Amino acid sequence: MHEKMAKLKKYALAAICLQIIILAVFRIGLDKGIMTASIIIIFESVFLYYVFDRFESLSQAQSEGVSDILGKDAKEAYLFGQTGMVIYDDSYVITWMSDLFQARGIDRIGKKVLTWLPEADDLISGKAETVTVQLDDRVYEIKRNEDAPILFFRDITELNNYRLAYQEEQVVIGMINLDNYEESTEYEDEAVVASINTAVRTPVTDYCREHGILVKRINNYRYQMVLNEKIFSDLVADHFSVLTKVRKAAQKLDVTITVSMAFARGTDQFDQLDEMTANLMDLAQSRGGDQVAIQKMGEEVKYYGGSTEALEKRSRVRVRVMAHPVRDLLQRSGNVIICCHREADFDCMGSAIAFARMAQTLHREAVIIARTGGIEEKLAACMSRYKDELKEEVRLVTENEALNQLRNDTLVVMVDHHSANQSNGAQVLEKARRVIIIDHHRRGADMGVMPELVYIEAGASSTSELITEMIPYVSSQIELSELDATIMLTGMTIDTNRFRVRTGARTYDAASTLRKWGADPLLADELLKDSYGEFAEKTAVMALSQRYEHGIIITPVKNRTLTRSMMSQAADSLLEIQGVEAAFVIANDEEGETAISARSNGRINVQVIMENMHGGGHMTAAALQREKCSIDDLQKELKATIDEYFKEAEPDEGNTEK
Repeated sequence: MHEKMAKLKKYALAAICLQIIILAVFRIGLDKGIMTASIIIIFESVFLYYVFDRFESLSQAQSEGVSDILGKDAKEAYLFGQTGMVIYDDSYVITWMSDLFQARGIDRIGKKVLTWLPEADDLISGKAETVTVQLDDRVYEIKRNEDAPILFFRDITELNNYRLAYQEEQVVIGMINLDNYEESTEYEDEAVVASINTAVRTPVTDYCREHGILVKRINNYRYQMVLNEKIFSDLVADHFSVLTKVRKAAQKLDVTITVSMAFARGTDQFDQLDEMTANLMDLAQSRGGDQVAIQKMGEEVKYYGGSTEALEKRSRVRVRVMAHPVRDLLQRSGNVIICCHREADFDCMGSAIAFARMAQTLHREAVIIARTGGIEEKLAACMSRYKDELKEEVRLVTENEALNQLRNDTLVVMVDHHSANQSNGAQVLEKARRVIIIDHHRRGADMGVMPELVYIEAGASSTSELITEMIPYVSSQIELSELDATIMLTGMTIDTNRFRVRTGARTYDAASTLRKWGADPLLADELLKDSYGEFAEKTAVMALSQRYEHGIIITPVKNRTLTRSMMSQAADSLLEIQGVEAAFVIANDEEGETAISARSNGRINVQVIMENMHGGGHMTAAALQREKCSIDDLQKELKATIDEYFKEAEPDEGNTEK
């Protein structure tokens, strides 16, 4: 309103000046009389001055009248309660502000509300009932009067400070574990052990002391921590640099000790925090260690780190310890149903066949769900080629057929996966009473089932490796056919990228055992060969590749639909290019989803990148699937995630995953 009045004054003054100029021209230039016109102009000027002055007086009286209506006591009450009001017109121009703003030196009369407070857009449009804004060093909660153009302001600065202080003082319980400590010190002399203790324990205790964490050592390799949310936020900002410090210190001594950490928060129930911390530590270690697992009550688990490939930790003693309960469960079961993951591959099918053969040796009927959920292309070709031999050895069924065989004493086995969401027998798992899991992928937080036995070894190359080691301890009478052993060897070959990644001494031992059982490496290689059409398609896909930073290649495929097998093969082939550290292939698959297949040579953790995009997998092989979406949008998100991965890695050489 004041701006409009100022403009009107300018227009009136300009009109009067123009009239004076015209009169001057008539009097001087034309020698005409101007007495009457001069009197009119003088009268006009006096009249306009009176009108403007009167209008401003009435406007001021109207503004003061709003304050008068409230009364002196009400005015003081509003000031004491730190509550203010703002009135605006139909154009959202502020026409009046209460005494609270005058006392604090805030004057926005004549300004548009949204120009002053862009945050009030949702409030005025009715999308929100209240909004919070910060003006200078004060925080206000704003509410709109629905029946009048009035905004109510409430100063909540102190309340906000108390709330922030309360949140920062909430208790967080944590745990630190020195991974592989016992294995690294078991056979060393006291001098070496003392050196190791100094090298790996000192960074831990110093880190806790610097951040004000109460820490107590539970045993030689585990610590309990008590801290608050403020300290915890500092640790997150620091990217848990102690992981890198301990890893580097251990590398100097040529030992493989790393740090795993777990933090539970979001509740004042200490027993719940303690239970959460223990579960989180199990998760961190089952995923390979060298990482941090964090959970806030009621939310999903988040992971930091995981930049080190999981090490082989299992011994023959552990294999025997796991095999005996498996045998007992088989003997106490009436029948066995084996679930594969969707788009089953050679490792999944090979381990499923081997487990079915174990059950048959113990005289338990076993079926494999393989006609639901899809099968990888090359495996499908293999099973079609040898369908007669497979039919004599194992029974392949649909999920509905398996449901018909589900009883109270049925043992349901998940192989090569541990999440019900990934299974081709989700309905069977939902109704099953007895479930066991055998897998080699890094463990996720949500399994979707309550298993009686979990055997997850992230350090193993494949599930076929785990079951190959287990077979002699379940029964010495198991006889795998040459085809069975070859399928298992093929799965192991694929998962190790032809024994180049995730390959340890036990991997070669398992491969040697399969070879003794008749596995044919030439046939395995034959099963993995591309047809001419596949070769041409792979070449066309690779031609779409784009170089990105850090030795990464991204291949967005927009002009065709690809099988997931083709996507993974193309990503593997891209790794053979000199200087390529990781490859990502993005395409729409045959199931109507948009997917990413990620491969790495081990220097970049593609599992972390994919998990940040709600996918999963291994350090060197990971993927994600989503409902069909834009390839360009997914590529943009992937690049942002990669940038964030390296941004997190820069200060401490660690990685972050959610």
